[in-house]
Amino acid sequence: MGMEMTVSQEGAAMLRAAGLRVTQQRLATIAALAERPHADTEDVHRAVRATLPTITVQSLYVVLAALTEAGLIRRIEPAGSPARYELRTGDNHHHVVCTRCGAIADVDCAVGHAPCLTPSHDHGFAIASAEVTYWGLCPTCARTDPDAAPGPATPSGTPAPA
Repeated sequence: MGMEMTVSQEGAAMLRAAGLRVTQQRLATIAALAERPHADTEDVHRAVRATLPTITVQSLYVVLAALTEAGLIRRIEPAGSPARYELRTGDNHHHVVCTRCGAIADVDCAVGHAPCLTPSHDHGFAIASAEVTYWGLCPTCARTDPDAAPGPATPSGTPAPA
């Protein structure tokens, strides 16, 4: 009978495997992201403060940068949105973003191994990953106004004016 690891135990193992010190700030950040995929810094800070009330936003930025650099979390930056963080790393998955409310969901690669897209010309680059962002209406927003077209996203990521 195997014993389930807690998020804290898994987080500590992840940190050690990456050669990082195990700290309460790092463990709390990992726990927050385990509960809140695609959270922005403000959401992570609010969650971490529930267990570590004195953590500053600046300290959290340092933790997020260290975890990102170590490859333990992934930073995504959908156009027109603050940076978001997630624990899902190493699989080159993509995202779908609601043009109305900003909800984000994971989309697995459509084809094979990373990068799951092959450019028509790589210009000599050694391509390591591809990032695609799909834009549309989430199910909740589509139900709210079923006649609304999702509309194309502008470069800023917000819906184009009608």
